[in-house]
This record gives sequence, structure tokens and C-alpha cells, in this order.
Amino acid sequence: MASFKDLEFTGLKSLEEHDPKLHDLIEQEKFRQYTSLELIASENFTSRAVMECLGSALTNKYSEGLPHARYYGGNEIVDQVEELCQSRALEAYGLDPAKWGVNVQPYSGSPANFAVYTALLRPHDRIMGLDLPSGGHLTHGFYTWSKKEGTRKAVSATSVYFESLPYQVDPVTGIVNYDQLERDAALFKPAMIICGGSAYPRDWDYARFRKIADDNGALLLMDMAHISGLVATKEQASPFELCDVVTTTTHKSLRGPRAGMIFFRKDERGFEGKINQAVFPALQGGPHEHQIAGVATQLLEVMTPEFHTYAQQVKKNAAALGAKLVSLGYTLATGGTDNHLVLWDLKPQKITGSKFEKVCDAVAITLNKNCVPGDRSAVTPGGVRIGAPAMTTRKFVEEDFEQIALFLHEALLIALKIQEKSGPMLKDFVAALDGDEEAAALKKKVNEFAVRFPMPGFDPKEMKYKL
Repeated sequence: MASFKDLEFTGLKSLEEHDPKLHDLIEQEKFRQYTSLELIASENFTSRAVMECLGSALTNKYSEGLPHARYYGGNEIVDQVEELCQSRALEAYGLDPAKWGVNVQPYSGSPANFAVYTALLRPHDRIMGLDLPSGGHLTHGFYTWSKKEGTRKAVSATSVYFESLPYQVDPVTGIVNYDQLERDAALFKPAMIICGGSAYPRDWDYARFRKIADDNGALLLMDMAHISGLVATKEQASPFELCDVVTTTTHKSLRGPRAGMIFFRKDERGFEGKINQAVFPALQGGPHEHQIAGVATQLLEVMTPEFHTYAQQVKKNAAALGAKLVSLGYTLATGGTDNHLVLWDLKPQKITGSKFEKVCDAVAITLNKNCVPGDRSAVTPGGVRIGAPAMTTRKFVEEDFEQIALFLHEALLIALKIQEKSGPMLKDFVAALDGDEEAAALKKKVNEFAVRFPMPGFDPKEMKYKL
């Protein structure tokens, strides 16, 4: 038997050498991303600089605790990385370090939100967030009713440990029903009101939220995960003027790695200590410093004029896509968009978002089924959510998004034809879609269109697979 020193392992093999199967899967994913139209509103294409951070030596380091107060040694470099990220985060959003602090350790947006609840609420305190079918997020609280079991089911852990009552959008206009929120908050007396959502195409009335919160003694939390890149560039209203705490992910319109941040006011209420304690040791272990480094370098980019131009183009592209769909006779929730996404209501076409998503997948267009105003259940959504950040990163402009609208129109016509043959069941629809010649022809057009545009993060010329 060979001695330990004679063993082959060096840790210097490439992934291709070490694990050809996994390397091939990554190459397949690169090819999919490059040859497809990525329209999921919560996704983006990050830079090579961010990817270098994610694959750096920082992944080796344990750094439980905060800068200069760690539970391990050897953190003198990591402390500088994390402090750089914190200072850039405050600068990017124009915040005074004397009045605002930030924790950059949350692994993503959902842990960030739960850390805020853990820090500032007691178990079973009352909260109010936007209803999931109205475009809210699971972490803002969500229940369903099981007819089979005859019981209420808390879908989100938020609704297990806290009592949540949702507010909703108007079923006709699609705009947040602030009057309903005001009325219900006066009765429910929540400890916290949450604004922000994952599928809401308009900006938020922070002044109205603030007044309702103050009238009922509630804290005001903004989850700006979807629009954080637009807020940083002042392309959406800032929540920092009126909110107590602001959370965000960093990988959506901010275009960074998958991570999260919590911004909190520094005042006599002691949010800083409570939130830092909730992140660690209450909920997380060691922070992912390679992610934090990726956030830091992305925040440097966010403060450039080029990123501001990008954010403006994201809004222009979403608006152009929406206008083109309307011109084709389709219906959008709220009639349009103020931000990076549109919600397409497919109920007038008598087809579900689930079926349309399947057709789009088959033709290399990635989007997601989504509830739209008037839907009764999040399980059978009546529309789809379409976002502009990722393809704007690939240098698409308004006319390119108008072409995307035409591709979506073609995909819908295919879906309607298939539904005529397959009937109402999704499994029968998927079976009928398999091998459809029109879908195959549209996929070829989409692929050829997509590869005309640049790809950030990696060089398509170096990819294993070619179109």
C-alpha cells in the first residue's frame, strides 16, 4: 500500500479532469443559457469577476462572528473583505453609516427575512405581507386550506412561527389595495408590516405603508429583493427614507451572486445587535465569504454610470415587451409595468400558465407560471411572469424585446393548438407537446436569435457545445 505522501491527490486537477460527468453537465448548462431567452424575473447573468470570487480561496475560510469578533483565528484578510462589502453596500444606496448599518452574511433573501423576524418579533407575533396569489413572497407568510384534511396548512415557516394575515391587490386593477390594508391592520394590529413582492409590476407607496404602520404601532420592513438594482440607481423609489429595515437578495436586478443583505436603522431600538445576533448564532453558522466577496465586487459595479444605464434599459425593455403584447391583443396585470417585469394574464385565452410555461421550455424560452389578479389559487396560476434583467444584461434593447413578444405570441398559438387536441389535463398536454414540429421550428428560430448577442461570465467560443 502506498504511503500517504505518495498518494495522487494534489487538489490541482481541473474539474474536467477530476469529474468529466459533472463538467459536462456544466457545459450543457452554459449552452442552454447561451442559446435560450432567459426571462425569469428573478434571474440574471453575473460577471466573470463575481464568478472568480465564488471560485476563490475564500471558500476555504471559516469566519463565524463579525469582523474583528470571530470565533476562529486567521480572519485578518476575511475581515477586510466583509468590511469592504458593508461599506460599499451603504455607499451604493446612499446611506449614512452613522444612521444605517448592514449585515452582509445572510445566505440569501429568505434567510435574511427570517433573521429579521427572529430578531424583532416574538413567536406568534402578528405580521402582514402581500398575499402570495397577489404577487407576494412565501417568506412574507402564506397559508392554504386542505379540504382533504380539514385543516389550515402553513406553507411558509413564517406562518408556522408567526401569525400572518395577508393584504391583497385589487382583483381588477392589480394595484395593492391600500384601503384594505389600512382597514385590516386597524383590526389585526400587526407587530410588523412587510412591503415588497416577487411578482408586482408597480412601485410601492412607502408613505401610505408608513402611515398605516405608525397608526398601528407596527414596524415596517421592505423586501426589495426584486428591485434592489433599480433602487440603487434611483430607478425606483427608495424604501430607506421611511422603512425601519430593508432586506434584499443580490442576484436579481442587482446582478451579483446568490446572497442576501439586511439594512437596519441605527437608533435607540437596538436593531443592530438584535439582527446581528439573529443571523449568527441564532440561524446561521459561518458566513460564506466567497459570496460576500462576490457581492462586494458587484456593488462596485452597481455604483458605475454603466450600471445606471443598464437599470434604465431594464425598465425600457420591460415596458417595450408589455406594450407589444398589448398591441397583439393580450392582457397585462395592472395594464403595464413600472419596473423590471410584466405579468401576462392568460385567462382570456383560456389556457393556464402551467401549460404555457411547458411550451416555452420546449422552444428555449425560460419564464415561469404565476398567479395574476383574480386567481383563486397559487396552485393553478392563470398567467406567467416575464422579466427583463437577464436579457438586458446580454445587450438586448427595446426592438429585441418586441421580437421576444412575437416569439411568445407564436408559442401561445402552438399551446392553444396542442390544448385543442390534448384536452384540459396537463399530463396529456405535455405528452402531446412531445415531438411537436411547430415547437421544434420555433426553438430553432429562438436559438439562432439568442446567439447573436454577447454572453457575460464565460466565453461562448470556449464552450464544449455549439449550436
